[in-house]
Amino acid sequence: MAVTPVVLCLNRAGETVAHQIAQALGAPVHGRASRVDTADVFFANALDHTRDLFVAGTPVIGVCASGILIRAVAPVLADKTQEPPLLSVSDNGAIVVPLLGGHRGANRLARQIAEIMESTAAVTTAGDVALGVSLDEPPAGWVLDNPENAKACMAHLLSGQGATLSGSEADKATWLQDLPEGDTVSLICETAPTEPVGNQLVFRPQRVTLGVGCSRNCPPGELIGLVDELLKDANVAPGALAGIFTAAIKGDEPAMHALSDHLDRPLRLFNAEELEAETPRTQTPSEIVFAEIGTHGVAENASLAGAGSAARLWHPKRKTAMATAALSLAEEPITSLAGRGPGRLSIVSIGPGQSTWRTPEASKLVADAEELVGYGLYIDLLGPFAAGKIRSDFPLGGEEDRCRYALEKAGEGRNVALICSGDAGIYAMGALVYELLDRGPDEHGVSDAARRVEVVSTPGVSALQGAAARAGAPLGHDFCAISLSDLLTPREDIIKRLKAAAEGDFVIAFYNPVSKRRRTLLAEARDILLQHRPKDTPVLLASSLGRPEEKLRYRDLAALDVDEVDMLTIVLVGSSQSRLAQTGRGQRMYTPRGYARKIDGDLA
Repeated sequence: MAVTPVVLCLNRAGETVAHQIAQALGAPVHGRASRVDTADVFFANALDHTRDLFVAGTPVIGVCASGILIRAVAPVLADKTQEPPLLSVSDNGAIVVPLLGGHRGANRLARQIAEIMESTAAVTTAGDVALGVSLDEPPAGWVLDNPENAKACMAHLLSGQGATLSGSEADKATWLQDLPEGDTVSLICETAPTEPVGNQLVFRPQRVTLGVGCSRNCPPGELIGLVDELLKDANVAPGALAGIFTAAIKGDEPAMHALSDHLDRPLRLFNAEELEAETPRTQTPSEIVFAEIGTHGVAENASLAGAGSAARLWHPKRKTAMATAALSLAEEPITSLAGRGPGRLSIVSIGPGQSTWRTPEASKLVADAEELVGYGLYIDLLGPFAAGKIRSDFPLGGEEDRCRYALEKAGEGRNVALICSGDAGIYAMGALVYELLDRGPDEHGVSDAARRVEVVSTPGVSALQGAAARAGAPLGHDFCAISLSDLLTPREDIIKRLKAAAEGDFVIAFYNPVSKRRRTLLAEARDILLQHRPKDTPVLLASSLGRPEEKLRYRDLAALDVDEVDMLTIVLVGSSQSRLAQTGRGQRMYTPRGYARKIDGDLA
């Protein structure tokens, strides 16, 4: 699925052009707050906002000076093969400059914008300028099997040499037909396996669809072996496959995902009604299969559904003890995949909320998601990243409902992001998601469809890490975390853990230290710790970490006052070895690792 670009507008001078481009592309306008009158989303800092979008893989069209965009993304430039398109457009729309991602859609997008604005696309990529085509960026429906050879072949063509176009699918490669003729470079358009040699490039038209089925818990090797044999006999290279298609109820089979990984092709799903509609075109309908899942076939039906109404069944169903496979052939390369992808739930940890503490992976998962689920404040902390997304806000206290809703929506085939502050795996939603998946049918778990979704998690900056970084290095030696909330943990268990941590002389991070009704456990914890460590043990109170209202203060353990602490505060209590060091910016807390003792011992 192509990612919709974002049009950035930094001032009123470019506002008309920005909205004209956005309307033509079906893209949102993100405007600089106080400097733009109308926008879908407003942002405060142009450099930070551009960088966040870029890191998340979002194509960016900035109606602004090129230098602004260059300065924004310069710190995060790494792999040009993974970078999204980045373009600048002059305020009057007269010049469109693709800055990055030329061979990943930027050049094509620049020409599209230039056509909209009746202006000039300042494309500087050599192949596009001299030849009108980039060999490493084939159009939708085509793939290049050996992109590593593209640079050398382009160099030959740019030096004035020519190319030959061959293969059984050459007549469909209209985008290659205007290249200069010659025998230096060979461009092969073929669905059959071909081993390129020398200056050969092999292009695959994705006309073939693979339909597969399997019994429950089919060994991945059995399905992969069946498909490999079918492709070999059909003389089809994996690159010529548009996708792998099957029944929705098979979306959770490990064999299906192993096959998708093995062939590096996307997996797409159809419900029983969609598959049954293809039965008149199949060769081996089965009443047994119909009785089980509501369609007379899976492999043949799915391959036909994926290839479209004009396609033909090419290789009928083959089967093993637990797997089936079939191939269909579309008339033209497939540019848009039918069916739906397997549902996915991303457990996204956004840290304290500020974008600079959010990982690129988290930003990418949010950008890819169709729907955002979470406590409303946490979704709000995403700022512009939440704009245009379906969002389902849940109140505090609705954690189980929140996770169940997210899983069920993913079970419908959606790409859902469950937004969590801090790190979702630390006193947060991560464990609850897996607990719901692990519950039996009579334990108020989730539906079978929800159990079939892919679940991924991303790490985040936890309150523990954020507080430690702000404090200095209090976690330099052994530490632990204890939640003082007795809503889910019996009070006696909390006391037992407090005593063990105190005796073990751990640095302790207290999560959920107080609430409106729960005011005594933190005081009890203080008194227990005072039995095992000095009264002047340093304590950090860190509130609203990473937000504008962030507040840090140090206290001695004996002077720890419960009334200074609220639910937005994490309490870091040092061990008996923790100290406060004076720096140019005030005191910083640290816990020695023991290096000084080691050095003294070595010298002795």
